[in-house]
Amino acid sequence: MSDHEPQQPVVRDKRRVDPVTGRRRDIATAPPPPAPAGVSAAAPRSPPSAAEADPATPDAAAESTLAALEQSLAERTADVQRVQADYANYRRRVERDRDVAREAALAGALSELLPVLDDIGRAREHGDLDGAFRAVGEALEQAVTKLGLVRYGDVGDAFDPTVHEALLHAYSDEVDRPTCTAVIMPGYRLGQRVVRAARVAVAEPTVALPVEPAPGAD
Repeated sequence: MSDHEPQQPVVRDKRRVDPVTGRRRDIATAPPPPAPAGVSAAAPRSPPSAAEADPATPDAAAESTLAALEQSLAERTADVQRVQADYANYRRRVERDRDVAREAALAGALSELLPVLDDIGRAREHGDLDGAFRAVGEALEQAVTKLGLVRYGDVGDAFDPTVHEALLHAYSDEVDRPTCTAVIMPGYRLGQRVVRAARVAVAEPTVALPVEPAPGAD
């Protein structure tokens, strides 16, 4: 604005009634007076936001959110690992039970063939296993062997009450421990399962004889 240019008068409208709408208006909310010519009115400045007031707030909020997500991820990961472990244990238990049931069924079926195997063994001992009977007997023995049936029990084996059944008992100077001196009927096992215990005669060392009291002793 030039120094020679006359200054425009400033008009302040303090009327309580709006001449256009005819409504009452408060002086506090009345529109501001027009700015002088050549001077632009400055836009009102809004109060600073919380983010502008505290520049560290967005970072703190992001870190808090990230920590919550990491904790949730860790919990979900632990849940998945626990479910996987439970499922693996369940599968092992089911497979073990299935194997036990299969072995029990097979042992029951093979136990019905043991008398036939005993007859074949006795015929072999007496020299009667020949001809067609020999071929059938050997084929049956091979078949049960493929199924896992194992024969056990020999003279000279250490006596084991878990796999041997003692039918005869004696004392002998020729043994230093309870020993099978005769196999009356062989035993059979399927895996760790004893299908039939070996029936044997057992001899113990003579030193194991009970001491008899001397005549006339109290």
